[in-house]
Amino acid sequence: MNISLPYGKTQLTLDLPDHLSVDVLHPHKTPAAPDPSAEVAAALNSVDWLQYKGARTAAIAINDKTRPVPHDLLLPPLLERLEQLGIPPERITLIVATGNHSPMMPNEFSSILPEAIIDRYRVISHDIDADHNIVRLGMSTRRTIVSINRTFFEANLRIALGNVEPHQFAGFSGGVKSAVIGLAGWDTINSNHRMMSAEGATLGSYEDNPVRQDIEDMGRIVGVHLALNTVMNDQKQIVRVFCGAPLNVMRAAIPLVRQVYQQMVEQPYDLIIASPGGHPKDINIYQAQKALGHAVLASRVGGTIILAAACSEGSGSAKYEHWIGELRLPLGADANRVVIERFRAEGFRVGPHKAFQIARDSVDRRVIWVTDLPNPAAFAFRSASSLRAALYEALDADPSIQRVAVLPYANATIVTAKP
Repeated sequence: MNISLPYGKTQLTLDLPDHLSVDVLHPHKTPAAPDPSAEVAAALNSVDWLQYKGARTAAIAINDKTRPVPHDLLLPPLLERLEQLGIPPERITLIVATGNHSPMMPNEFSSILPEAIIDRYRVISHDIDADHNIVRLGMSTRRTIVSINRTFFEANLRIALGNVEPHQFAGFSGGVKSAVIGLAGWDTINSNHRMMSAEGATLGSYEDNPVRQDIEDMGRIVGVHLALNTVMNDQKQIVRVFCGAPLNVMRAAIPLVRQVYQQMVEQPYDLIIASPGGHPKDINIYQAQKALGHAVLASRVGGTIILAAACSEGSGSAKYEHWIGELRLPLGADANRVVIERFRAEGFRVGPHKAFQIARDSVDRRVIWVTDLPNPAAFAFRSASSLRAALYEALDADPSIQRVAVLPYANATIVTAKP
């Protein structure tokens, strides 16, 4: 059987031996909206814009280059509505919601926005280290410090753009998340993400997910008025668009996301061959790790996971890279245990948490990376030069391998194994 996996902006192919039983698990084939522009217009028409009449300024949280949000379709009609409300272009600010990623430079804005928007409106990037431009608003009910970009908070009308899709520990992205996490300070992200190991903080959970419900609580405190969100298929095409109060958007979108992305399997697999889904989902380790977090849910204890992720921009986190570099780790399970023990001893910190997630998902399994990283061993990664080399390393190490699952879009696939 021949398989193909997205890898960066290209594809990797592999022939699997005939004796293996292979299932390809990916989001369900879902047709795109026949007219995406009409879909956006319908979502915007569902909003009572008169309630925002009188707003003098507006701020819109938009996603950075690591997330394929169709800004070119969403923003022009949204901006037109804001101008119709009487908010002139010079009082509308688009803020790139980088979260704890590095700020985007102005010369990068054209990679996510049409030039006509850059020319007409103010576009800035959030900088998590610019503490002077972060305002603190107290604490959520779960004792998370609520800090938010000052420019966003001080706008009369606050809007979040993004996609609703599976998230490994927040359950789902979308809604207020682009704003209250994407435009937050370190204290907020550290406080919220420390719950990622709590009960209920799992892929595809919502109502009982402490991380996600904390995000919703922060959205109420910040006062995010509107969310404009898409649900997309595996080809990054718009299926539906939702606009309105952020909680209403989430409740309307989540059933569709489950319908598109959830796969139920009879039992865990011996071998998983996974890709985050290609660019930009495998742009760096920080993004690619999510595929490992999804793949492990379909993998048996003691099984093998092959992760194909280009990581053209390296680790994606200087804090993670520095922390892992200090340990000088060997390869294998011992390295994973060292990471887990040190992380738990030191307490939660964003950056090192990525090392913990990778170690947690690797400690009881053999994980082989296929990547363009120049030195995978620096991150204590077992790696192979190609998918073929990784496959035969896995088969040599465990001749009992029979059941294989291929996840071409692991970052966006919710795999649930029956008990």
